[in-house]
Amino acid sequence: MNFDLSEEQQMIVDAVAKFVANDSPVERFRKLRDTERGWEAPMWERMGEYGWLGVAFPEAQGGFSGRFVDMALILEQLGRGLVPEPYIPSVVLAGGLISRFGTAEQVERYLAPMIEGQASLALAYAERQSRYNLSDCLTRATKSGGAYTLDGEKVWVLNGHAADSIVVAARTSGEQLDAEGLTLFVVDADARGLTRTLVKGMDGQRTALLRFNAVEVDAERVLGDEGRGLEPLEWAIDRGAAAACAEGLGEIQELFERTVAYLKERQQFGVPIGSFQALQHRAADMFIETELCRSTAILAAIQVDSEDPAERKADVSAAKVQLSRGGWFVQASSIQLFGGIGVTDEQDEGLFFKRLRVLNGLFGDADHHVDRFHRLPRFEAELRASD
Repeated sequence: MNFDLSEEQQMIVDAVAKFVANDSPVERFRKLRDTERGWEAPMWERMGEYGWLGVAFPEAQGGFSGRFVDMALILEQLGRGLVPEPYIPSVVLAGGLISRFGTAEQVERYLAPMIEGQASLALAYAERQSRYNLSDCLTRATKSGGAYTLDGEKVWVLNGHAADSIVVAARTSGEQLDAEGLTLFVVDADARGLTRTLVKGMDGQRTALLRFNAVEVDAERVLGDEGRGLEPLEWAIDRGAAAACAEGLGEIQELFERTVAYLKERQQFGVPIGSFQALQHRAADMFIETELCRSTAILAAIQVDSEDPAERKADVSAAKVQLSRGGWFVQASSIQLFGGIGVTDEQDEGLFFKRLRVLNGLFGDADHHVDRFHRLPRFEAELRASD
């Protein structure tokens, strides 16, 4: 298979790389860590003007009819600079759901302003007890006439503190763990009864705790089919996992390159420490794991929109496991080869380390994805045959 970038894709990569180097290096992220929002609306608007927020949406919706791979290329470069603008929660998660399952009116009302960089979005699905089980939902949406009343709590809502509109998963029927009965709603951030509590992540980025206390929404806020929200939610979270792998690849590549440069510069016994064979071997192992992260991330980006859910899940899970395990080897080796100072806040390497730890847990950690991979029907059959 040919993985060479097209001319248009190479132009996107070059443009985003230049943007990160000139306008959003790691130093910018350092400054924004101390602000309440954690990112800048003018910079988000610029990203909209450049077309990066709409690259993978249909032209009829105001996008450029690209593919998920195009978004992955953007995310890889953004990861190199730890750009904090909410690309994954707004474009990949909530934006993707509205684009695929929303009505024409919902697309015009919620997606179009986001594509232009005039608004941002969030997806609220996780709860305290749910872990990675997307069907585990205690938030209720009670229907009365033509409206719904939402009651419950959502945790770890990426960009939930700053989003203008939030896609919320709530149960309209069934019990806590039932696959049927989940419904997606689009809720305004300033809706009466919605309380948003800012939560600072270990990586310096922001999330939110959302509480819904008799939040009323009308039937026009239902996204997709009532009671059948689990499958769209699974689709969105797999896209989020593939996006996390793409961003993580940029950060792993940056760590690897910074480490190799340090090995060439750091002197001991009058020679660069990179001349020591043991450290050369470690750097070679880091290169191998980085390339494995690259290949699995590319495959996940290609397969995430596959019509076969089993193929999508298998390749996304493989990429997520490689990010968690191979990526961990790269970041741990980087910290060690920097002599331990890399983990300190004064060093940029420590910031990449923390962001990667968060990405490893987002949308399923390694244990979750190994278990999911093994439970796919075709692999269960192979395991039974081998017994």
